[in-house]
Amino acid sequence: MRAPLRARRTVLGTLAFLSGCASVLPAWAQTASYPVTGAQRATAQQVAARGVPLAELSPSAPDTYVVQRGDTLWGISGMYLQRPWRWPELWGMNLQSIPNPHLIYPGQTLYLEKADGYARLRTSRAGSGEGETVRVSPRTRYDSLANTALPTLKPHLIEPFLVEPLVVDELTLSQAPRLVATTEERVLMASGDRAYALGPQGNPLVLAPQVPRDYRVFRNATPMKDPVSGEILGYEAQYVGRAELVRSQSVESTPDGKGGNTLDVIPATVDLRAAKEEIRAGDRLLPVPPPGYTSYTPRAPQVPVDARVVSLYGSTAVAYAAQNQVIAINKGARDGVEAGHVLTVLTQGQRIKDKTDEQRATIRLPSEANGTAMVFRTFDRVSYVLLLQVEQGVRVGDRLVNPQ
Repeated sequence: MRAPLRARRTVLGTLAFLSGCASVLPAWAQTASYPVTGAQRATAQQVAARGVPLAELSPSAPDTYVVQRGDTLWGISGMYLQRPWRWPELWGMNLQSIPNPHLIYPGQTLYLEKADGYARLRTSRAGSGEGETVRVSPRTRYDSLANTALPTLKPHLIEPFLVEPLVVDELTLSQAPRLVATTEERVLMASGDRAYALGPQGNPLVLAPQVPRDYRVFRNATPMKDPVSGEILGYEAQYVGRAELVRSQSVESTPDGKGGNTLDVIPATVDLRAAKEEIRAGDRLLPVPPPGYTSYTPRAPQVPVDARVVSLYGSTAVAYAAQNQVIAINKGARDGVEAGHVLTVLTQGQRIKDKTDEQRATIRLPSEANGTAMVFRTFDRVSYVLLLQVEQGVRVGDRLVNPQ
């Protein structure tokens, strides 16, 4: 099958086309589910009847746009709408041709139609009645169509943080296997080095079916304190690298020279596959989690959110976080916070002396909107958030609330 295959598709790809390709897709791609909530679908259906008010459009929204490789759903939503998290409106502009907002591919063309104070996004020019024709060329190595669909955000911004941040309770790390030594008695270890590890008492580190071989390496857990209540929300373990278990921990009997035997504990052997920084004896091992679904649906939370910044991820020496950096907030899954929730970042109003008052009373200035952020990973009481756009540095104690 070397000749190009011409497939008639709408701008966002049709489910019929995907069904026709199902036989060559990996099993996980055939069964992948895309997170579209009932509320989002209801919004899209409502908007589809007439479009969105022109006032909701971005002033620079183009009349036509060809989707480019490297685009993101967030970027396209921001191109057309003043508030990108309201992407169901963008999706609903052409609901019949866009059965799933995650099936947007490079090379497709968007047409913006404005009439009677409303706007619609179409897959073909008004009156043509035809969808777009896209040329698809087969390859000797097949690729999943899911791999070519546009991601919500630039993957490199959040992929490292899907495995790096870890919030644990006080005992989790202390009961995890630990590195005890390396070859040549070196103090510091790096990627490519061989090291030795011991499991906790009564739970040796062994190679066995259904037992993980790949581990993340973590250092001491730092308490995450709520800036409002002072309560400890959890402990953030510092990610330092990855390791692979290659030989089990064991016990060997050795003659003691007195007619008896000594039982020697032989540590497990691990190879260090990656190192974010120097790895040391005493660092802990935790299994690498299974890969998760990494496409997010940006949306406003359905519950009231009033969160505070707990910490800036990755450095204790930096006082401010900038755009595309990660922060932790004091709200998590138990508070109704979910991956994909978009929040407005507010600066913390400064306390100043009122120089117009004879008493020089201290007052606090109001908080001001500083930008937009999106939750991408949640724990029970803590969530990690990517700063999508901020005007000023974000610091511990700043607030995040429902998008404004």
